[in-house]
Amino acid sequence: MGDLRDKQKAILGCIRDSISKHDSSPTVREIQDETGISSTSVVAYNLLRLETMGYITIDRDVARGIRLTEQGGLRPRVALIPIVGTIAAGQPIPTFAVDVDPDDTIEVAPEMLRNNKNVYALRVKGNSMIDALVSDGDIVLLEATSTADDGDIVAAWLRDKEEAALKKIYREGDRVRLQPKNAAMAPIYADARDVEIHGKLIATISQP
Repeated sequence: MGDLRDKQKAILGCIRDSISKHDSSPTVREIQDETGISSTSVVAYNLLRLETMGYITIDRDVARGIRLTEQGGLRPRVALIPIVGTIAAGQPIPTFAVDVDPDDTIEVAPEMLRNNKNVYALRVKGNSMIDALVSDGDIVLLEATSTADDGDIVAAWLRDKEEAALKKIYREGDRVRLQPKNAAMAPIYADARDVEIHGKLIATISQP
């Protein structure tokens, strides 16, 4: 940013702060007030210079239409999702949570959440879902829900065994089939009354 004058640096900082705090760009008048620049015309002139140099874009058809470019310091929006434990993609394990760290989170693009508001993450242990592109060590994002359709991949709690598993769910009369996506592994059958759905898979984040 060595090519920027002091006024332009101040304006760019003001835009960044407004987007960070309010998720919207400031008006020309607000930039003037925040930076102490002498007039709105001086602000407008420097905004044009910033646009010409590639630091911002300006949509003149909408209010608060100033947008940062990558050069101007655009930061991609992220959602912070809690990783609440481990889920078995193999033989069921006793609980979702294993040595849970309350500060354990993962940053994801908001688009990955598919407009779901109540989302949590689990680490995967095992390869029973490998043909669904869910591998040992991956992190899965789940919508917290107690309902799912047949064929959905769910975090299922087996009440009688006090164990949890990540599987496809199918209802077959009075029983539930928890189907792996790995030809080498057999399904798990359980009484429908003993199966609780704690979440539905919405995305998988592969780990190196």
